[in-house]
Amino acid sequence: MKIIGSIQARVGSTRFPGKVLKEICGKPMLLWQVERIKRSRLLDDIIVATTLNPRDDEIVKLCKKHDIKFFRGSENDVLKRISALIKLFKIDTHVEFLGDSPLPDAHIIDEIIGFYLKYRDKYDYVSNALKITYPPGMDVSVFKGAALITVDRKVPKDEPLREHLSLHIIRDKRYKKYNLEAPDYHRFPDISLEVDTPEDFKLISNIVNYFTNRGEDYFSLTQILGYLKQNKDLLEINKGIPRRWKKFKEGQ
Repeated sequence: MKIIGSIQARVGSTRFPGKVLKEICGKPMLLWQVERIKRSRLLDDIIVATTLNPRDDEIVKLCKKHDIKFFRGSENDVLKRISALIKLFKIDTHVEFLGDSPLPDAHIIDEIIGFYLKYRDKYDYVSNALKITYPPGMDVSVFKGAALITVDRKVPKDEPLREHLSLHIIRDKRYKKYNLEAPDYHRFPDISLEVDTPEDFKLISNIVNYFTNRGEDYFSLTQILGYLKQNKDLLEINKGIPRRWKKFKEGQ
C-alpha cells in the first residue's frame, strides 16, 4: 500500500504572494515544511503539487535542487491537479497538506495516518480538521486515493469550488468521515500557525528563529506552544486576522 502525501503549493497566493518561497533562517518556507513532513515514519513519500503557471518554475527549481518529487497541474482546478497526481503515482492512501502550513508535527501526522490505517475498513476519510481543535496549520487529512478520483469525475468541471480538495469528499454522504480532536495540551484552535498574511509569516519566523538559535532543527507542537505560553505577546502579531477557510468549515 502506497501512503503518499502531497503539498499544494504555488507562488500566486492572493493575500501573500510568493510566501512558500520566502526564507526563514536561510531556508524557504516550503523546504521547512517538506523536511518536517519527511520525519513521518508512516509516509512513504511526499510530493509537491504545484501548477503549470510559469511563475511556479521557481518551486520546481527548489524541488529539483533538494531532490523533492513534484507534480504540475491545473492552477485553479486543485481537485483535477491532485486527482491526476494520485493516478500518475498510483497512490492508495493520500495525505493532504497545504503549502501555508510550514510547521507540521510529524507525531501528529503519524497519529492521523495510524488511526486511518487501523480503521480504514470503517472510514474513508480521517482528519483532525473537520472540527478545528488543533492550532490551524497542524491540519492533516488522510483518505483513499480512489475516493478523490471518483469525486473528481462527479463534481462539474465548471464548479468554482474545485479549487478546494477535501471539501468535496467531506460533503459527499457516500463517504464515512472521522475527526480526531486535539488533546487538552494541544487544544488551541485560536492560535494560528498557518501563513496566510505577512503577520502570520512574522510569527512563524519568530518561532523558527528561536528554536534554530538554540540549535534545534526540529521542534514539536508541544514545544511551540510552550514557547508561545512564555511569550504571550507574540500571539498579538496575527490575532484577529479573518480566515477565509472558516466559512467552509462552518458550512460542512
